[in-house]
Amino acid sequence: MVKTRHFIVLSVTFLSFSLSSCAPKLPQYKNTPTVESFTIPSNFPASSSLNAKDLVKENWKLFFQDDNLIALIETALANNQELNILDQEISIVSNEVMARKGQYLPKVGVGVDYGYDKKSEYSSQGVSDEANGLSDKLHTREMSLNATWEVDIWGKLRNFSKAASLEYLASIEGRNFAATQLVAETAIDYYELMALDNELEIVEQFIKTLKDAQQVVQLQQIAGRTTSLAVRRFDAEVSKNESRKYQIEQQIVVTENHLNKILGRLPQKIERQSSKFKNMNLAEVVAGIPTDLLDNRPDLKQASLRIEAAKLNTKAVKAQFYPSLNIDGNIGYQSFNSRHFVDPASLVYNVAGGLTAPLLNRQAIKADYFSANNRQIEAVFNYEKTFINAFVEVTNQLAAVKNYDQIYQAKAKQTEALSDSFEISNLLFKAARVDYLESLLTRRDYLESQLDLIEVKQKQLSSYVNLYRALGGGWRGEKVEVGK
Repeated sequence: MVKTRHFIVLSVTFLSFSLSSCAPKLPQYKNTPTVESFTIPSNFPASSSLNAKDLVKENWKLFFQDDNLIALIETALANNQELNILDQEISIVSNEVMARKGQYLPKVGVGVDYGYDKKSEYSSQGVSDEANGLSDKLHTREMSLNATWEVDIWGKLRNFSKAASLEYLASIEGRNFAATQLVAETAIDYYELMALDNELEIVEQFIKTLKDAQQVVQLQQIAGRTTSLAVRRFDAEVSKNESRKYQIEQQIVVTENHLNKILGRLPQKIERQSSKFKNMNLAEVVAGIPTDLLDNRPDLKQASLRIEAAKLNTKAVKAQFYPSLNIDGNIGYQSFNSRHFVDPASLVYNVAGGLTAPLLNRQAIKADYFSANNRQIEAVFNYEKTFINAFVEVTNQLAAVKNYDQIYQAKAKQTEALSDSFEISNLLFKAARVDYLESLLTRRDYLESQLDLIEVKQKQLSSYVNLYRALGGGWRGEKVEVGK
């Protein structure tokens, strides 16, 4: 009898392994990328004089010094709806981790059953009960502790659990990436508002000087020293710049409302000190950066984690071709007599184990296996795409920081020269030493130069913010407990 049981067990095991050996081979991809084979170009700028803490601060408050901007960023990080949605998605993924962990632990439950049976007098059970002096109506009571456990002999359940944990960590990095984008977007909108305020002030001042010159032209016309053409040209110039003024005011309203939307609140006044805009400076940036600073980018961390999660998912799905070992058991009391319910003689228990392997549903497992492999390759390509994008963004912003510094210095010299020209032209115009057209053109050049200088300053500040964003916003890899 024992030999027969051993033979059956060995036969089932051999059959199961035979089925599992028929796992399909994956299709061959030419030049399939791997993370290890994807290297950083040798010409990427590097500098030993700059490290992560010099350029990408652990706390964004060390990067942005404006108190009003700091308050706005804090509000955005606390109230932004997109971040709040991501927080809930992270919680959902964390719950998935808990569920996956519970799958490879034994499932234990308690059962209480009650049954009422009426046996037929002409059945074998009825005849047997009657011979033993039992009633044909029995009340059966049972209380038991039952357990079932799938023994994770191939690591399938554990790989699913680890993959879920990596997806959880990837979702956190996704949230960090969104927070970095939010900080940068808030700062860029804030600087744009300050730039618009300065532009509005320049245009209003220009309109005031135009109206002063307009009065001079009108007096010159009365005195017969000029014609109505000069008066009408100045009238048109005043109207043109009043229109520009209203356009700037509209841009301020739109930008304020957009920033308030980012902050997660209704439209209201944005506190700012625009008078300090021209003198604002951010952290000094040297010519090059070390390549390992790209590791600070949350989107790169997220892509890397998803590669690892995809690998584990592929392993776990492949393990579904192999036989699974399930152990079931229960122990408890069963009796039709309540007086003997907890009597040792009423004790019942059983233990059973079985190996099962897929036979007819292998096509579905094959489809899952191929899909898991495709997702793994997709994750690698996504990592390459993210890395290239990060590399391009950093190099572009490094060039932008350097070039906008040079552009601003050149524009400042141009504005200074045109300021002197405007003062000289204004004095000569009032003394009737230059005609109205030369005075008008000089005024226009000076106005455009001032507005260009403000625009370049805004782009200069934005290039610093975009470099902060391109380098990942200073996020650090923190240890996170999974599945809590």
